[in-house]
Amino acid sequence: MSNGARTAHLYKPKLVTVLNEGYGRSSLQHDLMAGLTVGIVALPLSMAIAVASGVSPDRGLYTAIVGGFMVSALGGSRFQIGGPAGAFIVLVSATVARFGVDGLMLAVLLSGLMLAIVGALRLGSLIRHIPHAVTVGFTAGIAVTILASQLKDLGGLTVAGAEPGPIIPKIVALGHALPTLNPTALALGAGVAALIFALRRWKPSWPGMLIAVAAASILAWLGHLDVVTIGSRFGGVPHGLPAPRLPPVTPHLMRRVFPTALSFTLLGGIESLLSAKVADSMTGRMHRSNMELVAQGFANIASCLFGGISVTGTIARTATNIRAGAASPISGMLHSAFLLLFMLVAAPLASFVPLAALAGLLVVVSWNMAEKGECVRLLKNWRTAAVLLATFSLTLLKDLTAGIVTGCALAALFAVMHRGVPEEGV
Repeated sequence: MSNGARTAHLYKPKLVTVLNEGYGRSSLQHDLMAGLTVGIVALPLSMAIAVASGVSPDRGLYTAIVGGFMVSALGGSRFQIGGPAGAFIVLVSATVARFGVDGLMLAVLLSGLMLAIVGALRLGSLIRHIPHAVTVGFTAGIAVTILASQLKDLGGLTVAGAEPGPIIPKIVALGHALPTLNPTALALGAGVAALIFALRRWKPSWPGMLIAVAAASILAWLGHLDVVTIGSRFGGVPHGLPAPRLPPVTPHLMRRVFPTALSFTLLGGIESLLSAKVADSMTGRMHRSNMELVAQGFANIASCLFGGISVTGTIARTATNIRAGAASPISGMLHSAFLLLFMLVAAPLASFVPLAALAGLLVVVSWNMAEKGECVRLLKNWRTAAVLLATFSLTLLKDLTAGIVTGCALAALFAVMHRGVPEEGV
């Protein structure tokens, strides 16, 4: 069977290719199990990412349902799973704090349009050539930022005024809030993280994230624990999707959110193609990068219309999909259908989930996101170390765009200095 290399340039969704090749009962059975497995993983994770991003948990589910369905139905990868991603937490939360939810929706809409244009112009290969050290650096920076963003809910802290966005003022504010530490919330969140790590080691086939969050929710409910829950902060999760609507579009707001939309586009393109590349390495197939970007663009537009946040390919859920035996993009479409079924049938259960439990889950996500072994390897060479540290520092202290641009410029400078041949990793 061809690995898809000869058709990697085509603007044809992989779903169409799969159906043309013939899709039978055996493939459907594999996709059903994979879709259910990924749906179980995505359920708590989508809500956790939304809450950490400064929006209500239902918006994370809307993103996984609508955006995830579009990514699988239109995408250039057989196995890509789309949805809300931890890498976007920092950008989304900063956008909500600055422009409000309407500004966020407009930024998602604009980034969707730009991603589709980037794919249509066949620029996907340019994104794929971002230096490896830059990718590792900004990923590590995002991981540390996510970890810092979860300390408040993890410890049940009460911060005077709004929690600062930049990491140094945030740490200072959290330090001042230490006297308000809720030991019960901290124990619950730390227990969730510990249980996820333990299940991943001893029972890797079990849905550790869902088990840990469900156990914490049951414990908090039965024990009447004094912790903040989704229900007490957000009032629960609705039964189903809202009616689609366009966000407010004004020239003034468009000008203000445009730089943010560019950042969404850059990160979304990098994350989605990196995830598709990981899927290729696991399966021996080849994705269609430009078709994937077009699909990501339409997925973000659709997510925005239904009130969702940014959509991108997600490495962990895509890898889970492959390990669960997925045969085609239909597994990703089914994962979205299972999440929608949860909203229709069991949405009230989400009200019992403690925010400390979701924070513990995201502590695990941030730990896994940082490629610690790869960082150590890159730090052994002074050029790759310089690129890595510059990207990491600026991502952490300023923003993602500054980190990526500076890292790429530094890597290009080293390449020119060495006759256009970069060192390994640059």
